[in-house]
Amino acid sequence: METATSLTIGQFAEYLRGLTQRLDPGAGWYGEFLRRDPEGLRACLNGAAIPPWDVVDSLLRDLAAVRGEQIAGRETVYAARLRAAAVTAWDRLPGGMEELRTQYAAAAAQRADAGEALRSLTARLGGATDPAEADALARELSWTQDDAARAASRHEDISARLSALRAGAPGEAVRPAGPEIPQPPSSVSRQQPAPAEAQVRTQAEVQAQVQAGAQARAQAEAPVEAPVGRAEGRWLRGARRAGGARYAGSAAPGAPAFTPPPGHPDGDPAPGGPGSAPRGARFGTPEPRPAGQDGGAVPPAGPGGPGHEARGHTETGPGLAEAAAGTGGFPAGQAGSTRAVVGELIALRAAGRGGEAHALLCEIAAWPADRLPGLADQLVRAGLAADWATLLWEAASLPPERLAAAAAALGEAGREADCDRLLRQGVARPPGEIAEAALALGTAGRTREADALLGAFVRVRTAEEAAALARRDPQWFAPRLLQAAAALSGTRHRDVVHALRVAGIAAA
Repeated sequence: METATSLTIGQFAEYLRGLTQRLDPGAGWYGEFLRRDPEGLRACLNGAAIPPWDVVDSLLRDLAAVRGEQIAGRETVYAARLRAAAVTAWDRLPGGMEELRTQYAAAAAQRADAGEALRSLTARLGGATDPAEADALARELSWTQDDAARAASRHEDISARLSALRAGAPGEAVRPAGPEIPQPPSSVSRQQPAPAEAQVRTQAEVQAQVQAGAQARAQAEAPVEAPVGRAEGRWLRGARRAGGARYAGSAAPGAPAFTPPPGHPDGDPAPGGPGSAPRGARFGTPEPRPAGQDGGAVPPAGPGGPGHEARGHTETGPGLAEAAAGTGGFPAGQAGSTRAVVGELIALRAAGRGGEAHALLCEIAAWPADRLPGLADQLVRAGLAADWATLLWEAASLPPERLAAAAAALGEAGREADCDRLLRQGVARPPGEIAEAALALGTAGRTREADALLGAFVRVRTAEEAAALARRDPQWFAPRLLQAAAALSGTRHRDVVHALRVAGIAAA
């Protein structure tokens, strides 16, 4: 297919060029993308390809490191709207439906492969006894978690685009109507062309239709190579690898809520629109069930509800006891029957509706922590042990205090192996969040779980990151980190001692 030249696509590419000009090409995600797939990134910057949202989000994370979270938060909403408009124009070009179907099949295969690799690595890591082997497996698991999160994001994004295209005029090459030109966020240079916005999809359009998924799954049974030409680049199509952060799971329209700058035209985003906060276990907010479905399986939105930003977590959330008990927005009476949820999962698996089953697992991961042990028992008895492993992986992305609550609940119920697996999978997040979770566990008297979390952190993260974590409470963290490092190897212990001293922290 020919390169798109529409105004919306060109102005989104212009925005991306302006964004990357503010980043260091030798560091961060931008540097990683340049190293792994320079041609694919160049195509995106030239308007010859539309990057997946997780790539844009990663670039915005680089911007946050340079310009601060507030500026990056505003630009995240703005970039999501620009990309939604560009995607709408792109998909409605001639041949767009066929290309999306091909990409959907490839994304489904990548998602399945990543999930299988994740389960295999998790099992191998759980049985590893050699410290060097366990360290290598833990690092590989961190990369694979990122692969799986990105693959899931891209699969869902393409499914949403297919649904939106079918809801329009199938088979017709619809050109966007005359777009309005919004004012950019205050952090964008006024010398840059103002990006256009046309036919922005709402979050409701992100929900994949069952018929669309079934039709695309039928095509996914045969191996399909990723498209060429207008494609999204080798790495941008999901090939490995790009890092171990797990914050790329949201679909394009789902950007963090923000307070618009003066004069910004998007001061009052529509409910569920592009200005709405991302939802699901990864962001601490359960996904709302469609009207007419059994809502008993999903608790109402809790502390991570509208306004909760995906970019980090505040320190004002519910305490560990509150999260474990199901307070703070999760009334137990409205959480639904565990047995009914297991039955729903069995029915979805039997019908081959794996995507809906995974979405339900994401919702369940946001349940009150004290319900997890009982749910684990019922899932295993029902022959859904793989779903329990997936649920643990999703729960590993919960905000720090709720991650700690989940770990504490599993440990208290005697499920130490599940608790340790959850904590190992949760260490691929900023040191500050690990510190919050460890302190929450320590405050609740769950010393074993706190030490397990710090042990997993020291195993897979650098000594400098361990020192950064220790700054939160040096007297509490330093001895625990040193103990965890010593349990790994003498070399690791010396590295952590040195990093603590460089950071000005006494290493007793």
